[in-house]
Amino acid sequence: MSDRITAAETLVAAPPSAGSPHVDAGDAGYSKDLKSRHINMIAIGGAIGTGLFLGAGGRLAGAGPSLAIAYAVCGIFAFFVVRALGELVLYRPSSGAFVSYAREFMGEKGAFAAGWLYFLNWATTAVADITAAATYAHFWGMFSDIPQWILALIALAVVLTANLISVKYFGEMEFWFAIIKVGALVAFMLIGIFLVVTQHPVDGHTPGFSTISDSGGIFPVGMLPMLLVIQGVVFAYASVELCGVAAGETKSPEKIMPKAINSIMWRVGLFYVGSVVLLALLLPYTSYSGDESPFVTVMDKLGIPGAAGVMNLVVLTAALSSLNSGLYSTGRILRSMALSGSAPKFTGRMNKGQVPYGGILLTAGFGVLGVGLNYVMPGEAFEIVLNFASIGILGTWGMIMLCSLLFWHRSRDGRVTRPSYQLPWAPYTQIVTLAFLATVVFLMWWGGGVGRTTVMCLPLIAAALVGGWFVVRRRVNDLSRERQDV
Repeated sequence: MSDRITAAETLVAAPPSAGSPHVDAGDAGYSKDLKSRHINMIAIGGAIGTGLFLGAGGRLAGAGPSLAIAYAVCGIFAFFVVRALGELVLYRPSSGAFVSYAREFMGEKGAFAAGWLYFLNWATTAVADITAAATYAHFWGMFSDIPQWILALIALAVVLTANLISVKYFGEMEFWFAIIKVGALVAFMLIGIFLVVTQHPVDGHTPGFSTISDSGGIFPVGMLPMLLVIQGVVFAYASVELCGVAAGETKSPEKIMPKAINSIMWRVGLFYVGSVVLLALLLPYTSYSGDESPFVTVMDKLGIPGAAGVMNLVVLTAALSSLNSGLYSTGRILRSMALSGSAPKFTGRMNKGQVPYGGILLTAGFGVLGVGLNYVMPGEAFEIVLNFASIGILGTWGMIMLCSLLFWHRSRDGRVTRPSYQLPWAPYTQIVTLAFLATVVFLMWWGGGVGRTTVMCLPLIAAALVGGWFVVRRRVNDLSRERQDV
């Protein structure tokens, strides 16, 4: 495979599925090396990431046990989003995922907006992930004297190198990363349940419901803080759509995807809601902080030799896994955009391992900017990028639901055929989810601070998208005419 984009590659695409008239040039050239076990574990890894392992500590300290309610509510809407994407994937698998569907149902302008909002999501998430990795590394004494920005740069370099090899290698890495994360969470929950059942003291506190009731109940600081942390909780679910992108590089998505997506719901209930409830039962919410993973906090308070270090290694793995996923997905999305003219040409290039290295390098470049942010303000870096990542996530989820809604409308007049695997209760599900996403944006503004500043930047983001479209629209239209002439 040449590392250049040829004219033929720009015009040739994989054949569309039955009932789909749309062809995406960005689907050509990929290997189909991802197997069922890869997709299933990628779906698990997407549902368990940095937002839980690191972000839950600060949010638990700010909102108390009511954080479990926020995770449950956001988890339901995250499931609706990935279920809607799953229906579109079964209709027409594409490595361009929702960008490809936005192109089909909303035109090139919609694809342009969807793609760059997704890039905003993962470019800022990459910064959050390397910041989290550097924060975790400081847990060990051997790294405590190394500046945070150096550790962030090392994390970025290691994951970038691994991501550029091949999709099969990416799939294997994510498979084992997910195994480690799930195994650690299951072990933690078993230990937590044992401690609650046996009433074994943790840092002088007796685990159980008394820990919650003696610390102010489920809403110790009122309901408002729970509402205000919702945008951070949305960030925790940021990778659930990843399995939709990966579907374009597997041989049998129609068999693999439904099972992987349907299992997300119980994972959310078990791992997110269950683990937060256990954390609240084991220690008062005031024992946690945003500077340390809450799982590490519990293990440290138990005083089991080496337990906190092992859990810290696990959460470090989670951060690197999230970074790995972000580089993978943006590489595929940007390639789909590049071959339609809405992203720089170099982001469409592939290496001999059939990896779109141009888009991956562009995302990594923004990660380098994150290294600079860690140098200038190491204490605030995670919270700043988390809010901007949340805007990207909300925009991406909104575009997925809009595509799903337009797909439903086209199915009503017979222009497309919905697969047997469908989003339930359409179109009400899409409408309610879009209303929820708009509510989250309002809550970000209402909460003030960094969240309000982020929402105030929305006109700048919109202006950048409009300006960017005027820059690329001629090339997009030229390439569109060339495809129609073939």
